[in-house]
Amino acid sequence: MIIQYGQALGDYVYEVFVAKFDFWLAFGLVAQLLFTARFLVQWISSERAGQSVVPMAFWFFSIAGGLMTLVYGIVKREPVIIVGQAAATLIYVRNIMLIVKNHASGSKTLDS
Repeated sequence: MIIQYGQALGDYVYEVFVAKFDFWLAFGLVAQLLFTARFLVQWISSERAGQSVVPMAFWFFSIAGGLMTLVYGIVKREPVIIVGQAAATLIYVRNIMLIVKNHASGSKTLDS
């Protein structure tokens, strides 16, 4: 029984990650890696500061990963990804706009 489950899992992994491997799968994986990078950047910055901070790089990784994932969703015709990433990318852009506005007005934020 355990051997059957192991074999089924191996078949699944092969089908999803090897048999279906193409440019768009690679593109989607890179997009996901950008999202992972943003959390690593945020975590490292917070550890260094000794408090929770959200550096500007977090938002740039968010935009890059969001736009790439949005393109992936459009190409793959995935409405859940399209709606989610379109809305999220607008939020990421708005956060950068607010940070830039606050810096221009001389306000101090945690990202500096």
